[in-house]
Amino acid sequence: MTDKTATHVTSGLVPPHLKKGDKIAITCPAKKLPHPMADAISLLQSWGLEVVLGETVEASYHQFAGDDELRARDMQKFIDDDSIKAIIAARGGYGTIRMIDKVDFSRFAKHPKWVVGFSDITILHAHLYSNYNTQSIHGQMPVNIPDASAKSLETLRKTLFGENISYHFNSYNDNRSGDAEGVLIGGNLSLLVAVAGSVSDMDYSGKILFIEDVGEYLYSVDRMIRMLDRAGKLKNLSGLVVGGFTEIKDNDIPFGQTIAEIIMDVVSDYNYPVCFDFPAGHIPDNQSLILGRVLRLSVKNEHVEIKYL
Repeated sequence: MTDKTATHVTSGLVPPHLKKGDKIAITCPAKKLPHPMADAISLLQSWGLEVVLGETVEASYHQFAGDDELRARDMQKFIDDDSIKAIIAARGGYGTIRMIDKVDFSRFAKHPKWVVGFSDITILHAHLYSNYNTQSIHGQMPVNIPDASAKSLETLRKTLFGENISYHFNSYNDNRSGDAEGVLIGGNLSLLVAVAGSVSDMDYSGKILFIEDVGEYLYSVDRMIRMLDRAGKLKNLSGLVVGGFTEIKDNDIPFGQTIAEIIMDVVSDYNYPVCFDFPAGHIPDNQSLILGRVLRLSVKNEHVEIKYL
């Protein structure tokens, strides 16, 4: 396997890391909360942070945490408030795509801050990187914290406070060995497809792509992977990291391929490293990833090592 490295690549802008006493905001840009976030608030306070709650935390409009205007206004408030040092999405679900174009990110461009979340929040991650070249955190959200692993929460704390993290794990699927360097992009596969061709879409060339998803049919995953490939987004990657694909469904007539087989079938003509089973996604051990940052990916059969540079 060729060592596909790119020493000229540079990371996106790094928002200021947190320190004890900083204010951190929780807002709901998508689905409404099913229950209070006492566990999450207590955890963040135990890290020495002051927690500020948005209006959306208690709002309800159909399935959303308030109507599109309220959710956009809540996000806008925290973007424009320089005393807020990070914004955490309370949960995913669906709805960020309905409000993101109502938000003015001009102040964010001058004063970036950490944005945290996953799943539906992939739209925010993609938008911030593609338009403002800014790093963000794919990690646990307040609604998930009661069921989150201790390690996933520790990686979130470390990323917010600027401590070093790296990953070593064993994969139980057929990886493609190799070494690569590149800026990490990605998130939820369905949302990456949803933003394709939009102002939030990203340039995938030379990047290391991370993907995960939940509750999809096997044929739908196949269709989405092939859509990205037909759009030219998989051809020039430096590497591919596959996280959790959970609660995957099949039809009465079986599709006939596993998630790993679907993905490897599509990228079979390319020679970059590919690894499966990364501990991130809709799983309790959803370890934090810093999107927009350069990392080194090393895949040696079943053993995978990832380090930020």
